[in-house]
Amino acid sequence: MYNFDEIIERQGTNALNTDGFRDYIFHAGPEKTFPYKDDEFVRMWVADMEFATPDVIRDAIKERIDKKIFGYSMVYSDDYYQAFSKWCKEKYNWEFLKEELCFSPGIIPALYQLIEDLVGKDEKMLVMTPGYGYFKHAAEYNKVELVKSPLIETDGYFTIDFEDLEKRATDPKVKVLLWCNPHNPSGRMWTMEDLKKVAEIAKKNNLWLISDEIHCDLIRKGKKHIPMGLAEPEYNKLITCMSASKTFNMAGLMFSDIIIRNEEERERFKERDKIVGFVNPLSVAAHKAAYEKGGQWLMELREYLDQNFAYVKAYLDQNFPEAKFQIPEATYLAWVNMGRCLPEIEDFPDFFANKAGVLLEGGDDLFVGNAKGYIRLNLAMPRSIIEKGLNRMKEALKENQVCK
Repeated sequence: MYNFDEIIERQGTNALNTDGFRDYIFHAGPEKTFPYKDDEFVRMWVADMEFATPDVIRDAIKERIDKKIFGYSMVYSDDYYQAFSKWCKEKYNWEFLKEELCFSPGIIPALYQLIEDLVGKDEKMLVMTPGYGYFKHAAEYNKVELVKSPLIETDGYFTIDFEDLEKRATDPKVKVLLWCNPHNPSGRMWTMEDLKKVAEIAKKNNLWLISDEIHCDLIRKGKKHIPMGLAEPEYNKLITCMSASKTFNMAGLMFSDIIIRNEEERERFKERDKIVGFVNPLSVAAHKAAYEKGGQWLMELREYLDQNFAYVKAYLDQNFPEAKFQIPEATYLAWVNMGRCLPEIEDFPDFFANKAGVLLEGGDDLFVGNAKGYIRLNLAMPRSIIEKGLNRMKEALKENQVCK
């Protein structure tokens, strides 16, 4: 049994979670002060975990360290592909060709490069909203227009407006549909029917379909992820982005799997790779170990996360009855509509940082549209920390006479 209740000190590790929140959340520097010291905050914001990376991964890194040399490295052997492809086959019943597998320091850098490759300066990319903030940043970085198709929300549950999506996809300047599966921030796991409809829209309009599937293993117990590649096995303009980094809490190792079916784009992606194919040898060892030996830890993690979500749902129902929240099918992120609790508050992160000492994300500033009134809470942490954070939030609302 793994100990997910362990509280691990992260101060002094150059963690974005502890040291980078002013810039990321508030677009400010050290001059921005709060009624709380930095080490007094309850941090429920950025999407990495407060859980220890599994021992099987740490052991694999140590074993690689004992090789004593960390020279220029690329993925030459077949071992990594065998480990990753076996994981995909066993977990999702999905297979892909070895030559389709490319690498990137992360899915975000890959998205920046893919949009650079596939969308001209006078062209557009299409996303569904609310959406992950870096989808917007990928468009801004490449100076292309972002087209948004809002999801339909019903009592905290999100569905696709296929009529709107298809209408926007028919714009001849739209070249890429950037898809999130499972969806961040809502946590929706898309059905086979959803996936096939989206793929059909992409094919009908000859769009590149980029599927970000980084949350695919962080699903509720009993659920099974369906890759877009399984739903659409033939479409040549499909690109799938995956990584063990989110699942096993090793985002700082900077490594991801980019599966590109189209040979021409695959070669262009590798040719334009800003790090020309080099990889961190510790990252490769860690990810290989995750896929070979991380299954038991992941099973226990899912059970703990399910309990965290049940706890938060019960707490919100009792203490924030006007908040709208449904336990998501995937991710470790709670997407909570606080609009009726905080009708006069425009900046939720600022309110909760100053009034409760809780760091969180939310609203249209940090997400891509259709996010007004929402906060996103990271629940991948010991339950005692979640309890502390929610109690602080409750007191802040009580003191400010909101959310009765």
